[in-house]
Amino acid sequence: MVGGVERSSDTKDRLIEGTRQLLWDRGYVGTSPTAILRRSGVGQGSMYHHFRGKSDLVLAAERRSAELMQAQVREVFSGEGTGLQRIVAYLLLQRDVLRGCSVGRLAGDPEIVADDELRAPVRETFAVLNRCLSEAVAEAQAAGELDARLRPEETAAALAAVIQGGYALARAEQSTEPFDRAIHGALDLLGVPADDRVPVGARSS
Repeated sequence: MVGGVERSSDTKDRLIEGTRQLLWDRGYVGTSPTAILRRSGVGQGSMYHHFRGKSDLVLAAERRSAELMQAQVREVFSGEGTGLQRIVAYLLLQRDVLRGCSVGRLAGDPEIVADDELRAPVRETFAVLNRCLSEAVAEAQAAGELDARLRPEETAAALAAVIQGGYALARAEQSTEPFDRAIHGALDLLGVPADDRVPVGARSS
């Protein structure tokens, strides 16, 4: 019986992860039930055994992407270093630039943004990011690392926009260079010396 539960749990997990990867690459419309079953490697009927339908499974997959991104954000901003150092560390994280952000790409999906429930994980994730960034900006200001005239929440929003916009520019050019330029431009605006920057090379999520 325990073994059966484990197999059921494994099937559900594979469905969620397979759907998460499809959403990342194809969006809501491209994530068909057939594609989900093929990507997940599970038998026909498994999806409806564990989920009410496609929308229910998509929401579970979104929540997983949101949880992963939020955990990554919290890990960086709860780590060692000054407020500015943590901001720099987040901007220079290893990322799969040409694939884009698994959460950010959902914000451009018409089916997801039109549904309050499906949009919620995206909204909540960016709220976590903005809060962590704004707190780090305020901390850096208090330590004299950043201009006291900066408004923490607005600066945080601008930095988040640089990352998401950088993804779009990189995908348009099919090159990581536009993303790198956007990140280093943000670091220039923050007054971060070149010697204090970690090299921005190949990225993986």
